Amino acid sequence: MSRHAIFVVNASRAEAVAATKEISQILLKDGFTLSTPSEISILGISQHPAEDLPKAEVVLVLGGDGTILRGSEIARRQDIPILGINLGHVGFMAEVEKPALSEIAASVIAKDYVTENRMVLKYSVERAGKVVDTGWALNEVTVERNGTTMVELFVQIDGRPLSRWGCDGLICSTPTGSTAYAFSAGGPVLWPEIDALVLLPISAHALFSRPMVVSPKSEIIVDIESSDALLSSDSLRKFPLQLSDRILITRDSSVIKLSHIKPTLFTDRLVAKFKLPIEGWRGE
Repeated sequence: MSRHAIFVVNASRAEAVAATKEISQILLKDGFTLSTPSEISILGISQHPAEDLPKAEVVLVLGGDGTILRGSEIARRQDIPILGINLGHVGFMAEVEKPALSEIAASVIAKDYVTENRMVLKYSVERAGKVVDTGWALNEVTVERNGTTMVELFVQIDGRPLSRWGCDGLICSTPTGSTAYAFSAGGPVLWPEIDALVLLPISAHALFSRPMVVSPKSEIIVDIESSDALLSSDSLRKFPLQLSDRILITRDSSVIKLSHIKPTLFTDRLVAKFKLPIEGWRGE
């Protein structure tokens, strides 16, 4: 019985394309069939639209965290693991160390990669009492201004009013996304195994606009009280918002199966990503 793997590749990076060629040849010799939604032409890898890819056992991503977010759409749709390969820049979702390409192929063949479940958010947009958009996010859902003026938001948690903010936007982040946009906006870093959401106003004109850690069982409601707003999910899926739109954000029942060739503690990943000093505060 033929085994199948999907490659999602940052085609703008020559190193990613070259690595894909090398790994794919090893997998093909072992009897795999291969496909990709990426704009690359490699012997033995068939191209398909992302929604029409054949059923696979793993998604191999060669690129940065942005490429991994693209690959996660396929992994979630097919309910399979996603394996992100580090090609020079340490991302929070890829391998910390750069493994040999033969080691990557061997791990896929042996199916001995380590998998952890990552929380997913879901959202819906209501307009005049009707749902006009739905979606999901691995990193974050943001409601942000879509023009030069700030957006006016009214936020409720579990049906109770929390605050009104005039701001540049609002981020609702998973623990995975806590090291992405939410971190840049001043939010806390959450270890991936923590069950919690981060809620963070961006540049709010308010006395209280601190990052908040919210229960994953909570329902977050955001009412749009101004025009020119935009909903963004992982910076991939976007939806223009209108005055009086209501956004509902909750934890989704699905997960993303994020995989690594070797088990790595998040602490080590944090140190590597931010080059944190661990030799002592005086340095070398």
